[in-house]
Amino acid sequence: MDMEQQSNVALLKEIAELLNEETDMDRMLKGAIWKLLNGSAFEAAWIFFIDSEGKHQLVAQANLPPALQKNDCRHLKKGGCWCVKRYHDADLEKASNIIACQRIENAMASAAEDSGGITHHATVPLQSGNERFGLLNIAAPDTQRFSKEELALLESVAFQIGSAIKRILLTKQEQELALVKERNRLARDLHDSVNQLLFSVTLTARGGSVMSEDPEIQETFRDIQHLTQEALNEMRALIWQLRPKGLETGLLEAIKGYAEMLGLAVELKVTGVVQLPSRTEETLFRIAQEALNNIRKHAGVSEVRLYMSMTPSDVLLVIKDEGHGFVVGEGLAIPSIGIQSMRDRAKAEGGTIDWSSEIGKGTEILIRIPY
Repeated sequence: MDMEQQSNVALLKEIAELLNEETDMDRMLKGAIWKLLNGSAFEAAWIFFIDSEGKHQLVAQANLPPALQKNDCRHLKKGGCWCVKRYHDADLEKASNIIACQRIENAMASAAEDSGGITHHATVPLQSGNERFGLLNIAAPDTQRFSKEELALLESVAFQIGSAIKRILLTKQEQELALVKERNRLARDLHDSVNQLLFSVTLTARGGSVMSEDPEIQETFRDIQHLTQEALNEMRALIWQLRPKGLETGLLEAIKGYAEMLGLAVELKVTGVVQLPSRTEETLFRIAQEALNNIRKHAGVSEVRLYMSMTPSDVLLVIKDEGHGFVVGEGLAIPSIGIQSMRDRAKAEGGTIDWSSEIGKGTEILIRIPY
């Protein structure tokens, strides 16, 4: 074994140790490509995740020249290129030299910044078994073609990264399943214990008001019945939040079912049809839950209008009522309306939420989430 082979074996061992220890996807990807650059002749690297429709996402990059870093790596994030197309068409199976890169050419043509001598790159698919995730691209100054040995090293690193991606995704999936199971368990416990107890108190109070002839006692029982019914409604809403029934059959059906449970009639209008990721669906459902709860408690109406518009990059959900409305001044917090909770959920997914409201003229909430 020559010195170069020994060096590559040591590098692969070092990368493997990092991949085995890391549990965070971003840290794992960035750490792996930095170790690859530090232990090889490659000087720049970037990773694309690519979905089933060929849409790519820049998820990691290291030591890019200024021309490629310009405007938050705009030339890497936008537009098409040969390697992504080949990957999507299933024509890219191993590490390959790219003869011409449209992204690098566009960056060099439009940027006054230094390209670092990078004009070409090599690419290799990231996969685990039959499951594919994206591409690992590497480049070096004044290099148009990489050697067979360098491409072999690239393939070995890509294999390791692909296996680590699969492991992290499986771990995350197991954690999400465990969370769903715990939510379902808690929802069952609440339904079987507290929910049934509140229902029994409601029936007892109703019976007490009928049996007594004292007006004050009757009024007391009616108050108890009213408060217990309110608590029962809150408990049913909490159970829905823990275990959203209907979400498995679609986001809109789940929102409609929750609204009906609250006694609200919903008018729906949808533009565009697309299968949303489950995480995006749940985020929109949780925000809609909070909005519908607010409408039931504060708006003084029994009808609500929902508009959903979908594009290839994001989804817009509008929730509108013709109720009492409210006014929020700068820096004024209204915890009962839950605005901050909805804003936090949208922000966690890289989205935004805006609202407009006026006393006596209702409220309109606009939620936009990328996916």
